[in-house]
Amino acid sequence: MENYQYHIFSPYRVCPLGAHVDHQHGLVTGFAFDKGVDLWFTPTEDGSVNLKSLTFEGEISFDVTKPTQVKEGNWGDYARGAKYALKKRFELTRGIDGVIKGSLPVGGLSSSAAVLTAYVMALAKANNITLSKMEVIKTASQAEREYIGLTNGILDQACIVLGEKDSLLFLDTDSEQYRIIRKNPRIPEFEIAIIFSGLTRSLVSSDYNLRVAECKTAAWNMMAYTGMPLKTFDKTFLRDIPKETYDLTKEKMPPRFARRAEHFYSEYKRVRKGVTAWETGNLALFGQLSFDSCLSSIKNYECGSEELIAIYNIMKQCDGIYGGRFSGAGFKGACIALVDPEKKEQIREQITSEYLRMFPEYTDTFEIHFCKTDDGARFV
Repeated sequence: MENYQYHIFSPYRVCPLGAHVDHQHGLVTGFAFDKGVDLWFTPTEDGSVNLKSLTFEGEISFDVTKPTQVKEGNWGDYARGAKYALKKRFELTRGIDGVIKGSLPVGGLSSSAAVLTAYVMALAKANNITLSKMEVIKTASQAEREYIGLTNGILDQACIVLGEKDSLLFLDTDSEQYRIIRKNPRIPEFEIAIIFSGLTRSLVSSDYNLRVAECKTAAWNMMAYTGMPLKTFDKTFLRDIPKETYDLTKEKMPPRFARRAEHFYSEYKRVRKGVTAWETGNLALFGQLSFDSCLSSIKNYECGSEELIAIYNIMKQCDGIYGGRFSGAGFKGACIALVDPEKKEQIREQITSEYLRMFPEYTDTFEIHFCKTDDGARFV
């Protein structure tokens, strides 16, 4: 891609602990890893955006100086979303000519957030706009929430932007304070297995937004039962309600709402324990907590397709897997695992044979990849 002036690499991310809590202002962890999205581009003086994809069909064109069009339901929506969010704060006069390419099948790795991050960085560069890392995170997140229509928190974008090789991101999505925790020398070498079920998914059409609403309804229930003043739905978060209030009210509210809250409070505890395990070099405990997180996602958060649950159960029996869980929203998509690199091939063989025996229809689309932690989104 020598014809282009700039090259951005925006990595995919995995979240070993802190599932489904960022939209309730919970605690999360994450790694960026060495597969992701590459965007090559040259700024245009006339404001035109012209993009090709090596992953999806068709070409996208629009003008950054004009009002943002409505969504078209294709891959160009992510570029339009980045423009939409940037235009809320900045005047855009230059566009980009570019080519974008993803390096793994899409599903469960926050590829949409990686793409949005790349477009935000590219349009900012073209227009001489300097953004801090947190501003890139918030702009990409705003694009996903307000334009794409996914009610997410900032977990995905934070992992993608802040991630560092051989380090765990620990982020409080309420205060937005974070720490990058280097790998303790006692932690053995590990790699990240990405296990694609073969089933693809769209988050906006899944139950993702419904689960967010259920969490907020659980919070409303607790506030109402204990006489706390209610806030509007958009300003209601489980993080603002003490665990003691949940213990007092969980029997009174409908069970489905209690389960959503149970997941939030138990995940908060797991993240705290997991960060300590990482800091002290206890990868076995860190991995087990990731397995426990997935179990709560199945039982309390009620996500996970039959296929993903099958992969989770196989992973638990695999020698050489420290721990793992569903990745992304966990409705279809993928599972991730932390693995011993010396046992990769036997892990690949065991999971592939057992899974395809159960689901032979995914023989052509099931895939396993092994990746390493990496630095966050950057100009190459």
